[in-house]
This record gives sequence, structure tokens and C-alpha cells, in this order.
Amino acid sequence: MTHPTDDTRCVALVLGAGQGRRFGSDKRQARLSDGRSVLQATLDGVQAHFASLCVVLRPDDDVQVLGIASQLRVVRATRAAQGMGASLAAGIRALVPTDARAVAVLLGDMPWIAPATLSRLTCLAHEDAIVVPCHQGQRGHPVIFGRRFWPALAQLEGDQGGRAVIDAHPQACLMIEVPDDGILRDIDTPADLR
Repeated sequence: MTHPTDDTRCVALVLGAGQGRRFGSDKRQARLSDGRSVLQATLDGVQAHFASLCVVLRPDDDVQVLGIASQLRVVRATRAAQGMGASLAAGIRALVPTDARAVAVLLGDMPWIAPATLSRLTCLAHEDAIVVPCHQGQRGHPVIFGRRFWPALAQLEGDQGGRAVIDAHPQACLMIEVPDDGILRDIDTPADLR
């Protein structure tokens, strides 16, 4: 088991405010085979690796119902219904006062990212870099954005996410091939739980 590092150069930001319309119900509370909810399993994996973790939720989410530990920092994305970009922007704005030099952006419905992948990516975190994991040529998560790119992320709206920032700064991108299909596996439908 990995242990959270005291190195605060890279903080984790878990986006958990999505609507999950294709799933048919609140997929964050759907159960995996080990009994944990999707969101809880994702947070457990992230929390085991990062000393500092922030989770973005909808304004009306009940943290107890979602099983979020009281010590975790929660950011309420008031415009979460607009899409992932709005949620990411809210999370980034909340992190601006911290000392962090980079942020690892993770999705709340991706519980299968290997700890070794998180270690490898965070070792490359830098203020002036965007670290993008790839598996068999496909880009995945988490993407680690150096602090230089936070102002652009803080302005995002709608459902764009960070792709526009990545595409606007190809020279800053470190594309890292990893042997981990967990960086691609999110949960969109009940069939994805298997």
C-alpha cells in the first residue's frame, strides 16, 4: 500500500459534481463488487496517494449520503449543472490560495487507476508542465496541470473540461505512456461497474 506523501507540490482535485445522466441514477452511489460506492472507491485510491485532496460537489449534495469523510475538503460548484468545465473552474479557484505548484485532476467515476500510475505522474508535476497519461495511444486521467495553467482553468465554462487548455499548450505537455487501462476506465452505464 502506498502512503500519502507530505510533498504538497501536487494536490488532488476530484471532480464529483457530474450529473451522470447516461447512468440512469446517481452513479457516485452505485456499488462496486467490493461494496464501496464508485465515488468512495475513487476517493480511497486518491487519498492513499495524495496528502492534500479536494473534492468538487454539487451545491445540494449531502456529504454523509455520499460517504465523504469529514476531513476531506469539499468545494461546492454552484454552476455544476453547466458541465465539467464549470466544476473544474470552481475547484481550481478554491485551490489558488494554497502553496501547491500543480494539481492532479481526477474524475469521481474512475476508481481503477493504479497507485503506481499516480506515483509516476506526480513525480513529473511542475509549475510549467501539463502531464497527460496515455495508454495505447489514448489520453486519460489524471491530468496534472502546473500552476502556470490555473488561470486558464479557472475561466472554463460548460462541459469542455481541461482539453482546451491542453490543446492550447502542446509545448508544455508531457505525454506519458503507462501500462494502466484504469486511466481510461470511467463509469457511464451500469454495465461499466463490471
